[in-house]
Amino acid sequence: MVFPIAGGNESKGYEISNSLRFNDDDSPNLTVAQSTPTDGSRWTWSGWVKRGNLSNGSNAETFASSYNGTNTDRIQFTEDDELHVEFKDGNTTKLELHTSQLFRDVAAWYHIVVAFDSNLSQSNRVKIYINGTQVTSFSTSTELTTSGYTTKGFNANSKNFVHGAYEGSSLLNYYDGYLTEVNFVDGAAKAQTDFGEFDDNGVWIPKKYTGTYGNNGFFLQFKQTGTSQNSSGIGADTSGNDNHFAVTNLAATDVTEDTCTNNFATLNSLATFTSGVLSEGNLKHTGGDGTLSKGFSTQAVSSGKWYAEVKIVNGSMKSRQGVRRADKMDYNDNEGIVLDYDFIYLMGTEGGTNEDITDWSGNNNIIGIALNKDDNEVSFYLNGTQRGNTQSLVNTGEAYCFFSDDYSDSFNDEGVWEWNFGNPPFSISSGNTDGKYGNFEYAPPSGYYALCTKRLAEFG
Repeated sequence: MVFPIAGGNESKGYEISNSLRFNDDDSPNLTVAQSTPTDGSRWTWSGWVKRGNLSNGSNAETFASSYNGTNTDRIQFTEDDELHVEFKDGNTTKLELHTSQLFRDVAAWYHIVVAFDSNLSQSNRVKIYINGTQVTSFSTSTELTTSGYTTKGFNANSKNFVHGAYEGSSLLNYYDGYLTEVNFVDGAAKAQTDFGEFDDNGVWIPKKYTGTYGNNGFFLQFKQTGTSQNSSGIGADTSGNDNHFAVTNLAATDVTEDTCTNNFATLNSLATFTSGVLSEGNLKHTGGDGTLSKGFSTQAVSSGKWYAEVKIVNGSMKSRQGVRRADKMDYNDNEGIVLDYDFIYLMGTEGGTNEDITDWSGNNNIIGIALNKDDNEVSFYLNGTQRGNTQSLVNTGEAYCFFSDDYSDSFNDEGVWEWNFGNPPFSISSGNTDGKYGNFEYAPPSGYYALCTKRLAEFG
């Protein structure tokens, strides 16, 4: 498995400030009733998505859908991690497109555009764009044969538009991950260049949409934190149409700074190993029962100073958090420095002296980890106060990532903890940035930064 060592070029264009995090275990969704469309035979959906815990062959994940009786339209990641666009009319499949491309990079933001115009020639009626490039390769392709067809779910009178789930006869196939910059245009099949552009390095970046929206159009920016269906709610429509979405099982803590223009680290759901579970946008790690479970940050660093917090949800004397070499993922071959709840434990060939730090594993404790790759040192903080000596890394030239593991036995003593790389999955009482980015319970040490692409571009 290739472990990503992430850097980034600081974006100079249109900036996205917020995203919304969906945790499928919570059954989250946003819903709005549609009215008479401007033109039901033409519409465009555009959004940026970052996946969380992958479906792993068991459940599809739907991030946009509409349903009425036997009429279904949806855009989803399928069980095999393809992107699936489907229109059904009276249980008859009118269109079904499965991309050959797989979407398994949980460290990346993808821009997806689905443009529909049934008045065009058959092969051009539905166009899918990924990161600015039109998809032309499909593992399954059933094209729409009816000219002038109006979709019965998307952009249809008296039908719900849902984000985060497939409505069906009841809500299911919940999405796990992040959404941001969601535009829906009623009455036109827009080009991908209305929503994005390539920068000087050939990277696809967002661009503010400046066109009209039509009757059912909306723009979701997720800048508000309320739970009501209005302009102060999480599902506020900022297109000017006031097509605000109702909020179900989403909270203020699900509004995050992790976006396509400033991508924050999470844990890598492709590298958890054995039976551990990731949730809350890959920021909550639950250890496996009777087996080893590990989580690694999606971004690793070889220079700079970086800060992260870990909140203990269920303390366990058999769980650990700290830093490890990004190229040493096998349990018996890791090198790094961790908290072992009796000691700061120096793994592998790392040097230093064990420091007695008992009572760290209590529930609701917040552990701060400060990784200094410029001087190759690691410091640990308990609820804002440094404990133990600063430890030195031996492998000075190697890239390191943040990590957690649990090696519980079969007595239900597995640990549960939540990571905060600046995009917390838990409520913050005080609120501290790294000087510009992130949201931490305790102020990072001076000169230490949140692990995100803007800071990596500056200091990584």
